[in-house]
Amino acid sequence: MPTRFQFKIEETVRKNRLDNFLCDEITVVSKIYLRNLLKREVCTVNGTIKGGGYHLQKDDLVELEVDVSAETAMKPECIPLQIVFEDEEIIVVNKPAGLLVHPTSSQKTGTLLNALAYYLNQENVNLNNSNKLIRPGLVHRLDRLTSGLVVAAKTTRAHKLLSNHFERRLVKKKYLAVVEGVLKNDSGTIDAPIGRVEQTTQWNVTTDGKSAITHYKVLEKFSDKTLLELEPVTGRTNQLRIHCAYLGHPIIGDPAYNGREFSRLCLHAAQLGFFHPAYNSWVEFQSETPPEMK
Repeated sequence: MPTRFQFKIEETVRKNRLDNFLCDEITVVSKIYLRNLLKREVCTVNGTIKGGGYHLQKDDLVELEVDVSAETAMKPECIPLQIVFEDEEIIVVNKPAGLLVHPTSSQKTGTLLNALAYYLNQENVNLNNSNKLIRPGLVHRLDRLTSGLVVAAKTTRAHKLLSNHFERRLVKKKYLAVVEGVLKNDSGTIDAPIGRVEQTTQWNVTTDGKSAITHYKVLEKFSDKTLLELEPVTGRTNQLRIHCAYLGHPIIGDPAYNGREFSRLCLHAAQLGFFHPAYNSWVEFQSETPPEMK
C-alpha cells in the first residue's frame, strides 16, 4: 500500500524547490526514486499537479503518495550487464530493450537498478553484508521498451553533480529510430506540447501540455521506412514516440502510437554526452545500432 505524505508549508523554507524539499523530508526512499516519481506528475500542491522545479510558498499544501515497498524491496540481483565505461565515479551501461530501469510497485526485481546494485556490491552481497551496500545513483532513465546508454553515479558527489547537469540540460542525447514510411524533409524540428489525454492515463500531444521539442535528421531511407536520428531538447514522457507519431511516421514496434507490430520498439539511445563529475571535462559515449533495427 502506498504511504501518503502531506506537508503544510508554515513558513519560507530554505530549500524551496519542491524536489529538494521532498528529498529532505522523505528519507525512507532514495532521492532518485523521488525525483522519478515527480516526473510522473503524481505530486500536488494545493490540489494542482506540480513538477520538481516548483518553488514552494508559505501556506502551500504538498501531497504525495509513495510506494515505499517499491524502493526498499530493491535487492541486488546477478543480471548480466553490458558495460560501456566505468571509473571510480560513474558507470555507463548499454540497456537492452525490455529491461525496466528501476523497480516499480508492480515489479520489484529484474531491473537495471537491481543489476547495478549487485555489480557494484559483489563483495558485500556475497558476505550478506546488507548494511554496507552502495546504492547506484541513476540520474535519468529509458523506457522499458527502449534500448541504449544509461549513466549511473557511484558516489554521492557524482550523483549530485550529474543530477544538476541533467536538470539544466547540460547533456547531449541522441537516439536512433526506425519509423513508418519515407519522410519528405531530410531534417526538421517538432515543436508540439505533450500532456495527459483527459480522463485517460495516456500521454500525447495536447493543447494544454508542456513544451516539448525534438530535432530530427534522416540518416537512411528505405522503400517503406526511414532511419532517423532524434535529438530531444526537452524530456517529456514518451516524447520521441509521441513526436514521431505526430509527424505521421510512428516508430516501428510501437502499436500504442499507431506503429506496426514488431519484435521490439525500434528506438535506441545511441549517443550520450555530459561533463564528467570528477574532472568537469566533456565525455561522450556511443552505442551501435542493435542488429534487429538494421
